[in-house]
Amino acid sequence: MEERSRKLCLISHCMLNCNSKVEGPVRRKGPLKELLYELIEKDYGIIQLPCPEMTFYGMRRWGHVREQFDNPFFRKHCRQILEPVLEQLQEYLANGYTLNYVIGVNGSPSCGLDLSCSSDKWLGELSKWDSLDSIKGSLQYKNAPGVFMEELINLFKKNDISTEFIGIYENRIEEYDFSKMFK
Repeated sequence: MEERSRKLCLISHCMLNCNSKVEGPVRRKGPLKELLYELIEKDYGIIQLPCPEMTFYGMRRWGHVREQFDNPFFRKHCRQILEPVLEQLQEYLANGYTLNYVIGVNGSPSCGLDLSCSSDKWLGELSKWDSLDSIKGSLQYKNAPGVFMEELINLFKKNDISTEFIGIYENRIEEYDFSKMFK
């Protein structure tokens, strides 16, 4: 019999279940295998974070931007669904486990770590726009974490939990050498 690795990694929900993403084409049909295989190879326990967009809006939602989620109601929802994760982590940490990484999805208005999708025009009634291209042209990426990750970071600071945060760009997966990213 072997000893446990006692290494943990938190991972954004959609990296294990892309079905939780906004309806429409996706970059992959299933889990982010290259990343997961490497974590499994290095004996990480993988904890899937809840999807705040799915648990707030369900499947029939439109794509959102950071500004739409940056409100007290969505932030409260994020903290509520993170509470069981925080309690689970505290139990692991109190018993000799380490949280080595939190892995997010760059570009996401919720789960981005280095970048989040942003627009100051993404609001109101869609029928007021003569062309959806005019509103789509306002989309940009902001050098800020998504709202969900920001709340997670704040909870970690408040509870004195430190770890490494890694933002993954899904549209550039082939550029990653996951074998060199993790200890």
